[in-house]
Amino acid sequence: MSLGWQQLHTLIGIAPTEDWEDVYTGIGSLNEAGPDEVSFLGNTRYQPQLAETKAGAVLVPVGEFTAPGDCRLIPVANPSASFSKLIEFFQAEINSFAPGVSLGAHVEEGATLDPHFVQVSPGAVIEAGAQIGVGTVIGSGCLIGRDVKIGEDCHLHPGSVVRERCTLGNRVILQPGCVIGSDGYGFDLVDGRHQKVPQIGIVEIQDDVEVGANSCVDRARFGKTIIGEGTKIDNLVQVAHNVQTGKHCLLVAQSGVAGSASLGNYVTIAAQSGVGGHLEVADQTVVAAKSGLLKNVTKPGVYMGFPARPMAIEQRKMAALARLPKLREELQELKKKLEERSGE
Repeated sequence: MSLGWQQLHTLIGIAPTEDWEDVYTGIGSLNEAGPDEVSFLGNTRYQPQLAETKAGAVLVPVGEFTAPGDCRLIPVANPSASFSKLIEFFQAEINSFAPGVSLGAHVEEGATLDPHFVQVSPGAVIEAGAQIGVGTVIGSGCLIGRDVKIGEDCHLHPGSVVRERCTLGNRVILQPGCVIGSDGYGFDLVDGRHQKVPQIGIVEIQDDVEVGANSCVDRARFGKTIIGEGTKIDNLVQVAHNVQTGKHCLLVAQSGVAGSASLGNYVTIAAQSGVGGHLEVADQTVVAAKSGLLKNVTKPGVYMGFPARPMAIEQRKMAALARLPKLREELQELKKKLEERSGE
């Protein structure tokens, strides 16, 4: 598979300023790409690599950049986003859609899918009542539970699980090992023993959501756990029962959202952060890494620390803490002087 100079520009959505006969056969990083490959400068800290790259062409931000004479620079508004289009082009053959139900898959009677427009890989299990939309890929070892509804053009990577009655919209991606619809964590203490609370709700995942590897989205105790349109969930994330996220949220690695919390649109929960149960978080809020949100957030902004507070307040606290050793020394000196004076 190859890409000509004109095709490359058409693919990334810009008009070429010059006309060359160059042809590219792949992509690579700045320090690995060869003369027949395309790379990109996603962060200006890598400009030293750009100066030494052997790539045939490099997507760069709009501005002044220097590269070896045989490397063509292509200015674009967002090099990373444009480069993603090239990745998709060169990966298309590797990830080609192969419709059909493998002989090693098990599709129960009563499941609804068209084998001419769905790919079901070896070891997958699709239970009765499940509905699979056209263009969807069910990877090896996936389990699709009873009465699950999956939309069009979804991709369930190997080993992912969608339990009974849960629903996925269109273009949803589940990475390997993630679980949709696991039981919520609910127990009542009865006569000194923890008694399981039935979890009879579902999970509703809306269009264009991606859930990372080994992440869990728990079913509601009753009603729905909802993951809003366009939300992206990283690896090893826990979303508890009855949580509702708005549209286009970001939940980053090892973060967690406790039961019945509600996130607005464009909320970011950074790595290893937690949101307490039953809280409401305003649109466009950012919870910084390793922070714990214990109160409702009504005003958008960046919150950090434990408990999480507005970033400016937390930074002042951190600065004050850093000065404590020096302040302690000064206090000891003052104490010593007072003792000396009192002894005179």
